[in-house]
Amino acid sequence: MTDTARADFADMTLDELRVALAPDIAASAIFDGWNETALVAAAEMAGCDVDIAKLAFPPKPLNGRSMDMIEAWVTSVDQAMEAEWPAERLAELKIRERIRELVAFRLKAVEDIDEAVRRALSVMAMPQNAPRALQIGWRSADIMWRLAGDTSTDYNHYTKRTILAGIYSATLAYFVNDDSEGKEKTYAFLDRRIDGVMRFEKAKAKFTNRDIELPSLTRFLGRLRYPSK
Repeated sequence: MTDTARADFADMTLDELRVALAPDIAASAIFDGWNETALVAAAEMAGCDVDIAKLAFPPKPLNGRSMDMIEAWVTSVDQAMEAEWPAERLAELKIRERIRELVAFRLKAVEDIDEAVRRALSVMAMPQNAPRALQIGWRSADIMWRLAGDTSTDYNHYTKRTILAGIYSATLAYFVNDDSEGKEKTYAFLDRRIDGVMRFEKAKAKFTNRDIELPSLTRFLGRLRYPSK
Protein backbone atom coordinates (compact mmCIF):
# COMPACT_ATOMS: atom_id res chain seq x y z
CA MET A 1 0.00 0.00 0.00
CA THR A 2 1.47 3.39 -0.95
CA ASP A 3 1.51 6.44 1.30
CA THR A 4 -0.58 8.25 -1.31
CA ALA A 5 -3.26 5.57 -1.22
CA ARG A 6 -3.33 5.70 2.58
CA ALA A 7 -3.74 9.48 2.48
CA ASP A 8 -6.51 9.31 -0.11
CA PHE A 9 -8.60 6.91 1.93
CA ALA A 10 -7.82 8.71 5.18
CA ASP A 11 -9.23 11.94 3.74
CA MET A 12 -12.53 10.34 2.71
CA THR A 13 -15.74 10.36 4.69
CA LEU A 14 -17.17 6.94 5.44
CA ASP A 15 -19.84 7.47 2.77
CA GLU A 16 -17.16 8.29 0.20
CA LEU A 17 -15.05 5.33 1.29
CA ARG A 18 -17.99 2.93 0.89
CA VAL A 19 -18.53 4.04 -2.69
CA ALA A 20 -14.79 4.01 -3.47
CA LEU A 21 -14.44 0.42 -2.27
CA ALA A 22 -17.70 -0.82 -3.80
CA PRO A 23 -16.43 -1.76 -7.31
CA ASP A 24 -13.65 -3.91 -5.81
CA ILE A 25 -16.12 -5.48 -3.38
CA ALA A 26 -18.37 -6.36 -6.32
CA ALA A 27 -15.42 -7.93 -8.15
CA SER A 28 -14.60 -10.01 -5.07
CA ALA A 29 -18.27 -10.93 -4.55
CA ILE A 30 -18.11 -12.99 -7.75
CA PHE A 31 -16.18 -15.61 -5.79
CA ASP A 32 -16.88 -14.87 -2.14
CA GLY A 33 -20.36 -13.38 -2.03
CA TRP A 34 -21.27 -10.06 -0.39
CA ASN A 35 -19.53 -10.72 2.91
CA GLU A 36 -16.50 -9.85 5.00
CA THR A 37 -14.20 -12.01 2.89
CA ALA A 38 -15.05 -9.90 -0.16
CA LEU A 39 -14.63 -6.72 1.89
CA VAL A 40 -11.17 -7.68 3.08
CA ALA A 41 -10.11 -8.73 -0.42
CA ALA A 42 -11.42 -5.44 -1.84
CA ALA A 43 -9.59 -3.36 0.76
CA GLU A 44 -6.33 -5.15 0.03
CA MET A 45 -6.91 -4.79 -3.71
CA ALA A 46 -7.59 -1.06 -3.39
CA GLY A 47 -4.76 -0.40 -0.95
CA CYS A 48 -7.07 0.56 1.92
CA ASP A 49 -6.43 -0.31 5.54
CA VAL A 50 -8.63 -3.32 6.31
CA ASP A 51 -9.68 -1.95 9.70
CA ILE A 52 -10.85 1.29 8.10
CA ALA A 53 -12.77 -0.69 5.49
CA LYS A 54 -14.48 -2.67 8.24
CA LEU A 55 -15.34 0.61 9.98
CA ALA A 56 -17.08 1.74 6.78
CA PHE A 57 -19.01 -1.54 6.62
CA PRO A 58 -19.59 -2.63 10.22
CA PRO A 59 -21.22 -5.99 10.95
CA LYS A 60 -25.03 -5.91 11.09
CA PRO A 61 -27.65 -8.60 11.67
CA LEU A 62 -29.93 -10.01 8.97
CA ASN A 63 -27.59 -9.34 6.03
CA GLY A 64 -27.42 -5.64 6.88
CA ARG A 65 -23.72 -5.44 6.08
CA SER A 66 -24.26 -7.19 2.73
CA MET A 67 -27.00 -4.70 1.89
CA ASP A 68 -24.67 -1.82 2.81
CA MET A 69 -22.11 -3.18 0.34
CA ILE A 70 -24.70 -3.67 -2.37
CA GLU A 71 -26.16 -0.19 -1.88
CA ALA A 72 -22.69 1.37 -2.08
CA TRP A 73 -22.07 -0.57 -5.27
CA VAL A 74 -25.35 0.61 -6.79
CA THR A 75 -24.40 4.17 -5.82
CA SER A 76 -21.07 3.77 -7.60
CA VAL A 77 -22.92 2.69 -10.75
CA ASP A 78 -25.32 5.63 -10.36
CA GLN A 79 -22.40 8.04 -10.16
CA ALA A 80 -20.60 6.49 -13.13
CA MET A 81 -23.83 6.70 -15.16
CA GLU A 82 -24.29 10.38 -14.30
CA ALA A 83 -20.69 11.10 -15.33
CA GLU A 84 -21.03 9.22 -18.64
CA TRP A 85 -24.51 10.49 -19.52
CA PRO A 86 -25.00 14.06 -18.26
CA ALA A 87 -28.39 15.63 -19.00
CA GLU A 88 -27.00 17.83 -21.77
CA ARG A 89 -25.69 14.79 -23.67
CA LEU A 90 -28.96 12.92 -23.27
CA ALA A 91 -30.90 15.96 -24.48
CA GLU A 92 -29.73 15.17 -28.02
CA LEU A 93 -31.70 11.89 -27.96
CA LYS A 94 -35.40 11.05 -28.05
CA ILE A 95 -36.92 10.11 -24.70
CA ARG A 96 -37.04 6.39 -25.51
CA GLU A 97 -33.37 6.44 -26.50
CA ARG A 98 -32.42 8.28 -23.31
CA ILE A 99 -33.92 5.62 -21.09
CA ARG A 100 -32.51 2.84 -23.22
CA GLU A 101 -28.98 4.26 -23.11
CA LEU A 102 -29.10 4.73 -19.35
CA VAL A 103 -30.27 1.20 -18.63
CA ALA A 104 -27.83 -0.19 -21.19
CA PHE A 105 -24.98 1.68 -19.50
CA ARG A 106 -25.86 0.00 -16.22
CA LEU A 107 -25.90 -3.42 -17.86
CA LYS A 108 -22.53 -2.86 -19.53
CA ALA A 109 -21.09 -1.71 -16.21
CA VAL A 110 -21.75 -5.15 -14.72
CA GLU A 111 -21.45 -7.44 -17.74
CA ASP A 112 -18.19 -8.98 -16.51
CA ILE A 113 -19.43 -9.57 -12.97
CA ASP A 114 -22.83 -11.11 -13.60
CA GLU A 115 -22.27 -13.66 -10.83
CA ALA A 116 -21.91 -10.79 -8.36
CA VAL A 117 -25.17 -9.39 -9.72
CA ARG A 118 -26.85 -12.77 -9.26
CA ARG A 119 -25.65 -12.94 -5.66
CA ALA A 120 -26.76 -9.36 -5.02
CA LEU A 121 -30.24 -10.05 -6.37
CA SER A 122 -30.51 -13.06 -4.07
CA VAL A 123 -29.61 -10.95 -1.04
CA MET A 124 -31.99 -8.16 -2.03
CA ALA A 125 -34.84 -10.65 -2.54
CA MET A 126 -34.73 -11.78 1.09
CA PRO A 127 -37.91 -10.67 2.90
CA GLN A 128 -36.08 -8.53 5.45
CA ASN A 129 -34.23 -6.72 2.65
CA ALA A 130 -37.14 -6.16 0.25
CA PRO A 131 -38.15 -2.68 1.51
CA ARG A 132 -34.59 -1.41 1.29
CA ALA A 133 -34.11 -3.04 -2.11
CA LEU A 134 -37.18 -1.18 -3.38
CA GLN A 135 -35.77 2.10 -2.08
CA ILE A 136 -32.46 1.47 -3.84
CA GLY A 137 -34.23 0.63 -7.11
CA TRP A 138 -36.47 3.69 -6.80
CA ARG A 139 -33.47 5.95 -6.27
CA SER A 140 -31.70 4.67 -9.39
CA ALA A 141 -34.91 5.03 -11.42
CA ASP A 142 -35.31 8.57 -10.13
CA ILE A 143 -31.76 9.45 -11.18
CA MET A 144 -32.37 8.02 -14.65
CA TRP A 145 -35.59 9.96 -15.14
CA ARG A 146 -34.02 13.20 -13.91
CA LEU A 147 -31.11 12.75 -16.31
CA ALA A 148 -33.65 12.05 -19.06
CA GLY A 149 -35.22 15.43 -18.37
CA ASP A 150 -38.37 14.44 -16.48
CA THR A 151 -39.71 17.27 -14.32
CA SER A 152 -43.15 15.85 -13.48
CA THR A 153 -44.40 16.42 -9.95
CA ASP A 154 -47.87 14.83 -10.15
CA TYR A 155 -48.71 11.12 -10.05
CA ASN A 156 -46.70 10.68 -13.28
CA HIS A 157 -43.56 11.30 -11.22
CA TYR A 158 -44.29 8.16 -9.21
CA THR A 159 -45.65 5.93 -11.96
CA LYS A 160 -42.69 6.62 -14.25
CA ARG A 161 -40.19 5.69 -11.55
CA THR A 162 -42.13 2.64 -10.43
CA ILE A 163 -42.37 1.34 -13.99
CA LEU A 164 -38.72 2.04 -14.79
CA ALA A 165 -37.58 0.35 -11.57
CA GLY A 166 -39.67 -2.66 -12.63
CA ILE A 167 -38.11 -2.70 -16.09
CA TYR A 168 -34.61 -2.47 -14.68
CA SER A 169 -35.08 -5.21 -12.08
CA ALA A 170 -36.75 -7.52 -14.64
CA THR A 171 -33.92 -6.87 -17.11
CA LEU A 172 -31.27 -7.64 -14.50
CA ALA A 173 -33.03 -10.90 -13.66
CA TYR A 174 -32.98 -11.78 -17.37
CA PHE A 175 -29.36 -10.60 -17.68
CA VAL A 176 -27.90 -13.00 -15.10
CA ASN A 177 -29.41 -16.00 -16.91
CA ASP A 178 -28.55 -14.87 -20.43
CA ASP A 179 -25.78 -16.87 -22.10
CA SER A 180 -26.23 -15.34 -25.55
CA GLU A 181 -23.33 -13.64 -27.32
CA GLY A 182 -22.83 -10.15 -25.91
CA LYS A 183 -26.03 -10.56 -23.86
CA GLU A 184 -27.95 -9.77 -27.05
CA LYS A 185 -31.10 -11.47 -25.75
CA THR A 186 -31.04 -9.20 -22.70
CA TYR A 187 -30.92 -6.07 -24.85
CA ALA A 188 -33.77 -7.41 -27.00
CA PHE A 189 -35.72 -8.05 -23.79
CA LEU A 190 -34.99 -4.49 -22.64
CA ASP A 191 -36.16 -3.05 -25.96
CA ARG A 192 -39.44 -4.94 -25.72
CA ARG A 193 -40.05 -3.68 -22.20
CA ILE A 194 -39.33 -0.08 -23.21
CA ASP A 195 -41.56 -0.38 -26.29
CA GLY A 196 -44.33 -1.58 -24.01
CA VAL A 197 -43.92 1.44 -21.75
CA MET A 198 -43.93 3.84 -24.68
CA ARG A 199 -47.20 2.35 -25.91
CA PHE A 200 -48.59 2.55 -22.39
CA GLU A 201 -47.63 6.23 -22.08
CA LYS A 202 -49.30 7.07 -25.40
CA ALA A 203 -52.45 5.21 -24.42
CA LYS A 204 -52.45 6.84 -21.00
CA ALA A 205 -52.24 10.29 -22.54
CA LYS A 206 -55.21 9.57 -24.79
CA PHE A 207 -57.30 8.22 -21.93
CA THR A 208 -56.36 11.13 -19.70
CA ASN A 209 -57.42 13.64 -22.33
CA ARG A 210 -60.77 11.89 -22.65
CA ASP A 211 -61.29 11.62 -18.89
CA ILE A 212 -61.50 7.82 -19.15
CA GLU A 213 -60.23 5.63 -16.36
CA LEU A 214 -56.62 4.55 -16.89
CA PRO A 215 -55.63 0.90 -17.31
CA SER A 216 -54.65 -0.87 -14.10
CA LEU A 217 -51.04 -0.01 -13.25
CA THR A 218 -50.87 -3.08 -11.02
CA ARG A 219 -51.68 -5.42 -13.90
CA PHE A 220 -49.20 -3.62 -16.14
CA LEU A 221 -46.38 -3.92 -13.59
CA GLY A 222 -47.27 -7.57 -13.18
CA ARG A 223 -46.69 -8.12 -16.88
CA LEU A 224 -43.30 -6.42 -16.61
CA ARG A 225 -42.24 -8.61 -13.71
CA TYR A 226 -43.59 -11.81 -15.22
CA PRO A 227 -43.43 -11.21 -18.99
CA SER A 228 -44.88 -13.73 -21.40
CA LYS A 229 -42.26 -15.78 -23.17
